[in-house]
Amino acid sequence: MRKRTEPVTLEHERCAASGSSSSGSATAALDADCRLKQNLRLAGKGPEPRCAADSGMKRTLGRRKGLWFRLRKILLCVLGLYIAIPFLVKLCPGIQAKLIFLNFVRVPYFIDLKKPQDQGLNHTCNYYLQPEEDVTIGVWHTIPAVWWKNAQGKDQMWYEDALASNHPIILYLHGNAGTRGGDHRVELYKVLSSLGYHVVTFDYRGWRQIWCGASVSEIYRYFPGFDWFFLDPITSSGIKFANDENVKHISCPLLILHAEDDPVVPFQLGRKLYNIAAPSRSFRDFKVQFIPFHSDLGYRHKYIYKSPELPRILREFLGKSEAERQH
Repeated sequence: MRKRTEPVTLEHERCAASGSSSSGSATAALDADCRLKQNLRLAGKGPEPRCAADSGMKRTLGRRKGLWFRLRKILLCVLGLYIAIPFLVKLCPGIQAKLIFLNFVRVPYFIDLKKPQDQGLNHTCNYYLQPEEDVTIGVWHTIPAVWWKNAQGKDQMWYEDALASNHPIILYLHGNAGTRGGDHRVELYKVLSSLGYHVVTFDYRGWRQIWCGASVSEIYRYFPGFDWFFLDPITSSGIKFANDENVKHISCPLLILHAEDDPVVPFQLGRKLYNIAAPSRSFRDFKVQFIPFHSDLGYRHKYIYKSPELPRILREFLGKSEAERQH
């Protein structure tokens, strides 16, 4: 009887021992199972174990939350700055002129206006005028493209003598932002030079060799209270762009080119200027012409030089204007 019951007793004892230790080894067994599945996954023998997937998902969610927090912080800072600028313009008259002309910003920094040839103008001379003490104005003179070979290595005196030729001279006065070296302006010089014109352009007082950004008015055009925040302080500070009055005193042919999709100067202002100039007595003996460019062309504020029609428009206008002047 002892021999028969002994195996049963031993078996019950092993089961009891196993039962008493199962709770203590459950965690170790689960970890071992996870490690085994991880090894199988790395060996390409099975899918990603749930424990590793959960851990990776938590890390991914943590990174996303951190990225969203930083992005939200940046957006709030930009929004705060966007809202603060109109109040600064309204309350601090001293910064109004700087925001209009932006002559304190230099972008890109590496442009050297002393070397117009770096911008593809290898028939252009750079020199400086000094209208009064402590005032220096940078000037570019681009000769007609047909003379570009003769212009190589020539000095300022040669360029000045070239102005005595029969080729028309165009005095280019650029807008409020940037310098004579702006990309779109350089491209326009090339177009005018290819048509046989001298182009003389200069920077205004205070510009020197500083590059300026785009007008801040473009991004605030639809800001609530735009006139009160921006236009009224500018007017009260004595900064005026009275083209509607000044155009009445011009006594030479006038050609107005304006793109319908211009985001800086609204198209209707160009049309309005033409309507003021056309019946003016100062233009009684001179031609006044307005050329619109459809918005589908995408010329916006500064890309009219890309128009394939521009050479023809200029030839016809300047040719007729010269004939009218001689009569």
